[in-house]
Amino acid sequence: MFDHRKYSAFEPIRLTDRTWPDKALTQAPDWCSVDLRDGNQALVNPMSVEQKTRLFDLLVKLGFKEIEVGFPSASKPDFDFVRKLVDEKRIPDDVTIQVLTQAREDLIKRTYEAMAGVKKATIHVYNSTSTVQREQVFGQSCEGIKAIAVQGAKWVQQYAVHHPDTQWSFQYSPESFSGTEMDYAIEVCDAVIDQWQPEAGRDIIINLPATVEMSSPHLFADQVEYFCRNLKNRQYVRVSLHTHNDRGCAVAAAELGILAGADRVEGTLMGNGERTGNMDVITMGMNLYSQGIDPKLDFSDIIEINEVVESCTGIPVGVRHPWAGELVYTAFSGSHQDAIRKSVNYHTEHKKAHWDVAYLPIDPRDIGREYEAVVRINSQSGKGGVALVLERDYDISLPKWMHFPLSRVVQGAAEQSGIEVSPVNIKRLFDECFVSVVPQWQLHDYDLHAEGQHVSAGFKIGEQHITGEGAGALEALCAALTTGYQCQIEVIQFDQHAISGGTDANAQACIAVQINGDEYCAVAVAEDTSAAALQAMLTAFSRCGIEAVQAA
Repeated sequence: MFDHRKYSAFEPIRLTDRTWPDKALTQAPDWCSVDLRDGNQALVNPMSVEQKTRLFDLLVKLGFKEIEVGFPSASKPDFDFVRKLVDEKRIPDDVTIQVLTQAREDLIKRTYEAMAGVKKATIHVYNSTSTVQREQVFGQSCEGIKAIAVQGAKWVQQYAVHHPDTQWSFQYSPESFSGTEMDYAIEVCDAVIDQWQPEAGRDIIINLPATVEMSSPHLFADQVEYFCRNLKNRQYVRVSLHTHNDRGCAVAAAELGILAGADRVEGTLMGNGERTGNMDVITMGMNLYSQGIDPKLDFSDIIEINEVVESCTGIPVGVRHPWAGELVYTAFSGSHQDAIRKSVNYHTEHKKAHWDVAYLPIDPRDIGREYEAVVRINSQSGKGGVALVLERDYDISLPKWMHFPLSRVVQGAAEQSGIEVSPVNIKRLFDECFVSVVPQWQLHDYDLHAEGQHVSAGFKIGEQHITGEGAGALEALCAALTTGYQCQIEVIQFDQHAISGGTDANAQACIAVQINGDEYCAVAVAEDTSAAALQAMLTAFSRCGIEAVQAA
């Protein structure tokens, strides 16, 4: 039974003097990838050591300086992977790896064994602090839960002493922070910080997990601002966020949480993680990029990123995934296609300094996508989009009046098939309907004799010879066809231009004619403008069904 009354609303804290709404993001946070731990735990089939190694190398290449590599006390594959990174010296000097452990001595001891010999590392210890976890899972009082956190912090500190050659950072997470009373969360974190004494110079991170996303992003931001205001030794601590996506707002919560005072964000590529996933670093990073802010991560080859993530995790990247999906820069809508085409041309003509193109928040080429992905054709597409595909992929530029007859042909094919029409098929339809001509209507030769403003002309077309007179070659051909086939011909549109530079440039002619009241369009390319115009006329005429005209 679907009954909303079984749930109660999240109770927000009272922060009437919040400051974060008046702030704007101006720089990237410190990033920490948790793909190899949180993202890996969420997989039906966890990554092998080889897959984790490949993904680690990608994360380093993208520019992550902090990477959580696993939970080495929890499984042999995680332990072996950490040892592989250390023993094979695969960790760059400017990268700090991070490992997770519960606040238990045996697990903390095993964690340090996995990390022996590493140059720089963060030991990340956690325990659950929320009301639900305290009461229903652990059956512990507030003091009991705080004692677990402090004891875990002590063990982390004590075992670090046995590895003096490593530069250790300590991190504590009050798991389910967003479901914990704020004053109590601060009390526990203050106690952990007092144990670690960050004022002595050690890097300390307090990580605030929205382990389950329980509220709207603005309420989470209030929690973060309240926490940052009231933490006793805030100046010595980096405050980190670890948002989950149960309500679909993990990125928004992280962005607002940074405005509210946090310094660091943990997340995964594509948002892979437990349940609905983690904060998506690509989405948040590209959000910054689109606002002119350097994300400090390199997403310039999104195709490679997608391939590695899919290969290592077994999870396909959704085609509508923000920024990274295959179709997110693609327009099928006719009005969108027309706007993109005009806007891109406007940018080029006016040499605009900043990107501001209709329907494209960034230039797709910045992340390795080419313009062939921007406009694709189906039954919803318009005339401008079809013409743009020919211009983009085949360097065929058509006058605007030809866009409609071309799109009518392509849309008909799309409606008949019910699927997208590829650029190859658009070119095939263009050739079949407007360019191709049977041998009997191919122009083999023509001869012009001009007397003042008058032209007499002879034409060899297929196996026949016809003659006509007019003010020019095209008018003479119309006269010849009108006389020879007893029909009415009117040229209603005509366009021609050179299609390459230099003295040997070919010419393209486009024509629309009415023959006995019906309209036909054609395109022809030839070595000179007259030949192109004449062939375009013959190609259009060939479409009218000449036997029927002769009979008339």
